[in-house]
Amino acid sequence: MIKDYFLICDSYYSAIRNSSPQQIEALDMGRRGLHNEGSTLLRERLEGKVKTDLDTARRLFTLICALHWRG
Repeated sequence: MIKDYFLICDSYYSAIRNSSPQQIEALDMGRRGLHNEGSTLLRERLEGKVKTDLDTARRLFTLICALHWRG
């Protein structure tokens, strides 16, 4: 999930420089969708261990991605 998220983020940031607004918007929607999917998966995996709401799971997914990023 994290690899897919990074791939679409790379595509999104490249599109900002070179693509039409429609392409940028499509990539942004895909990026947000993967982010939501990752945070939902995280909530499912933490169920019974940690109680989280969707916003907290989204922030936690962002933190995990930031810690995993090698830039």
